[in-house]
Amino acid sequence: MAQSKEWQKMIRGELYWAWDEDLQANRTRCKQACDDFNAAGNATRREKVKLWRNIICDTRALPPVNSDPKADEALFEETDPFVDGPISVDHGLNFKVGKGTFLNFNLLVLDTCLITIGENVLFGPNVCIYGATHPMDPAVRRGLKGPEGGKEVHIEDDVWIGGSVLVLAGVRIGKGSTVGAGSVVTKDVPPFHFAAGNPARVIRRIETSMDPEQQK
Repeated sequence: MAQSKEWQKMIRGELYWAWDEDLQANRTRCKQACDDFNAAGNATRREKVKLWRNIICDTRALPPVNSDPKADEALFEETDPFVDGPISVDHGLNFKVGKGTFLNFNLLVLDTCLITIGENVLFGPNVCIYGATHPMDPAVRRGLKGPEGGKEVHIEDDVWIGGSVLVLAGVRIGKGSTVGAGSVVTKDVPPFHFAAGNPARVIRRIETSMDPEQQK
């Protein structure tokens, strides 16, 4: 993918041709990987991690199997998120998720550009992250014939995203913040704040010992 000119334009946030052969091949790969994950049902934690890593193209070797099922499951607490399917991801290669994070069911991710989710983040069900965009000018957009674009999305450590939240392209949600259920996040949320609504607005600061400003 690194050799594809359209891929490079896409991850830089420039307008690109979405029907490029290499991009389509990776979407097909990622869709199949998501289908495999979603079909796994009540598979072991080890098997789920293996299938999850296939989605995001994480080639790290799994640790040796522990004969105790609980101990084997614990091997992944400090290495991988917990993902509850079904999940739908566009490319996978641009989706980075930290350890100790929980991604609830029906997560949809359009990772046109880089999308990062930090550690110890909690997602409610039916969350959508839209890193993809289209030109506003219909003369440029031209339906399926025109270019597409995208912007990065970053969700920092210790964030709680409520159920059915939509996070739009170009947004950063700061460390320790909370986004209320059903919100549409169109602008950045500062660290340690609660935001909610459509469009989401910052409602109040969250009182916590984790906030360096409050420690002062």
